[in-house]
Amino acid sequence: MSDSHVKNYDDVTMYGLTNDREEALLRKQNELTFIWTNKAGHGMGVTMSYIWRNGRIWCTATAQRARMKALARDNRCSVVISSAGTDIDVSQSITFKGHAVLHTDQETKDWFYPDFARHTNNPAPTPDLFVQFLDTPERIVIEVVPEKTISFDGGSMRDKTSDAINSQATLQPEQ
Repeated sequence: MSDSHVKNYDDVTMYGLTNDREEALLRKQNELTFIWTNKAGHGMGVTMSYIWRNGRIWCTATAQRARMKALARDNRCSVVISSAGTDIDVSQSITFKGHAVLHTDQETKDWFYPDFARHTNNPAPTPDLFVQFLDTPERIVIEVVPEKTISFDGGSMRDKTSDAINSQATLQPEQ
């Protein structure tokens, strides 16, 4: 469908993020909504800090959290990341459907905690102190492996809408 055929917003699939814009959003944002399913089949979600590394979402929680017990039963999950709160000038979002890999090994914790502490809004005065608070026996590192991506770029929608309006205006007979 060419831009001049845009007549409404019933089909917004053409307004996806380019790879470069997706990567920029994933690196600028540091919070997401993490979604899992409880035993009763209800979707549940919480806001969490994350880092994006090697094509994966990485975050952490302790073993007693409901989401960790649910992921141990069924590792399917989704995450939603928006541009809200960043310096990106238009609405952008990415939803990943995937599965979680739960890491308890020290090797993963050794690289993850310092990286996470440097790139999230941590409450401790320094990244090193934040790592000390994180590094406990009950803490688990969550690696979300994306299987499907849905993205939205408000800038693309704005540009294609403008193009369609301008194209229609040039087709209108002068009065």
